[in-house]
Amino acid sequence: MKVLVGFVLWLWLLPQALALSNQLQSHPSPYLALHGDDPVAWQEWGPDAFENARRQNKLVYVSVGYFSCHWCHVMQGESYKNPGIAKALNRDFVPVKVDRELQPALDEALMAFVQSTQGRGGWPLNVFLTPEGYPLYAVLYVPPESFAEVIGKIQALWSEDPAGLAALARQHGPQGYAEKTPQLDPAQVLALGQAFEQMALALADTFEGGFGNQSRFPHVPQLRYLLGRYGQAPSASVREVLETTLDAMAQRGLYDHVEGGFFRYTVDPGWSVPHFEKMLYGNAQLALLYLKAGRVLRREDYSAVGFAVLDFMLARMQAGNGAMVASLSAIDDQGREGAYYLFDDETLENALTRDEQRVLRAAWSLPEAAAFEFGHLLVNQAPPQVAAIQLGWTPDDIENTLASAMGKLSALRDGRSLPVDDKALAGWNALALEAFVEGAIQSDKADYAHAARQIKRYIQTTLWQDDRLLRARARGSALGTVSLADYAYTARALLAFSHWSRAADDFVLAHRVAQAAWRDFHRANGWQRETDPLLKGGELHEVLRDEALPAADAVLIEVSLRLAEQEGNSALAEKARSALNRAHDTVMANAFFFPSRIRALEVAIASQDEP
Repeated sequence: MKVLVGFVLWLWLLPQALALSNQLQSHPSPYLALHGDDPVAWQEWGPDAFENARRQNKLVYVSVGYFSCHWCHVMQGESYKNPGIAKALNRDFVPVKVDRELQPALDEALMAFVQSTQGRGGWPLNVFLTPEGYPLYAVLYVPPESFAEVIGKIQALWSEDPAGLAALARQHGPQGYAEKTPQLDPAQVLALGQAFEQMALALADTFEGGFGNQSRFPHVPQLRYLLGRYGQAPSASVREVLETTLDAMAQRGLYDHVEGGFFRYTVDPGWSVPHFEKMLYGNAQLALLYLKAGRVLRREDYSAVGFAVLDFMLARMQAGNGAMVASLSAIDDQGREGAYYLFDDETLENALTRDEQRVLRAAWSLPEAAAFEFGHLLVNQAPPQVAAIQLGWTPDDIENTLASAMGKLSALRDGRSLPVDDKALAGWNALALEAFVEGAIQSDKADYAHAARQIKRYIQTTLWQDDRLLRARARGSALGTVSLADYAYTARALLAFSHWSRAADDFVLAHRVAQAAWRDFHRANGWQRETDPLLKGGELHEVLRDEALPAADAVLIEVSLRLAEQEGNSALAEKARSALNRAHDTVMANAFFFPSRIRALEVAIASQDEP
């Protein structure tokens, strides 16, 4: 009888024993910590989540977001704080919350899945995975009613036929790629560069600037490659695309004209309505782009933008340890999107004199009614001469009064609070390192040189451990999962640093990081974005595309070619060329998305032709 009672008690306690609890309270990731009080029993990404899923035959619900993402905050408030939705997620799934900045390879793979199945992407990025780790279905932001319907239907389908759905999701990626000769065809490489230029010119909007006809993203890898082509062979049509785009990004709403720095993108083709998050990777890449554009195009105003972005990064993104933080939130400390950057009419009236208000409105073409919920954004500055004619003032009076008004707006910002994601990420800090090295080369400002040395020291002493790189570090432990991109960008930045510092030890460190990347991420003539992926179905890639960040394989290959040339390492050069000599048809058909690879091919051809 006692045995029977014990068995019944065990059955009664079993569901409670299996019940999961929220693991994210006080997490070192600010984004994950935000979800620590959700009623959803969030788990961290890792083997334990899949072990739980296999044991209970449940789908894994993975929700990917990041700290400065507006719609991630909205979905949290609407759905993940909703007790009914939380109950369903906890009962029927193993819910996993992911900070995309700590799991960049996973984020890229899931984004590729949602783009291939739905034709669009974005965050929050939510994907249902089978217990084996294969993606089954994805959903982006939806209102709570729709979300509850989605999770109910997915659970019903899984309950009816889990084996059938698992078989549907299971897709084995390629097991390897054929070996290729390291000898490249110069004519083929030339054709790829020409194809890219033709596609870029066809996609370019020479009226508004940028590419395409919808939202406006900086497309830094494409612009950087176009700038390099122009430097080698100047072309009026290429210069028009470059200048139209660089002018629009710096003069309109993508740029914060009060405090400096670029927002991530604008939702309109006119560069007027930004999403207000500021990312380290975006500002680092754009600072470098404008510095290089100033030199190549002989435009001092572009160089000035580059230096201003470096100054912004030093003022707002540098942490006490010398590294750079990941991002500044789009949401202020009161939960209002963009409010930190906006000024309503009452604020302007209280802070500015009547003359300052008149000049500000004229110089920035401010409408009577603010374009944003929480006030005006400075988007389009008119030349002082235009405002002077409009108001009947001298241009000098306009400039002096406007400078006074802008100083007061900047002081208003000092009284506001904006949440910061303070993670110091390896790859993004490497991009910042590269930008500050260029700033130090082009300027005698000691702050840039000091910043470069601090970032390099942080990477070398904190993130480079036992011949391996860490994505981030917190409380003495590794944080997140390092990716191929972290290694590639770090190797490139360290090589640039070594050319500037002229120190042999710095070159040796760049070489070690590059060699470690080949060791850990190059498999069967293909590339893994991370070393031991839990996500199944396409772990190996023959080539990677440029996205908001440059393709990691192409960056590593180019760095390896430059390292090999400098040290006379023929084996490394042949390995890099072999990795380049593949997928030419794919690159030719989609050349606009492979500028970093085409650039690496051109470097390989140049070194191949040398005696």
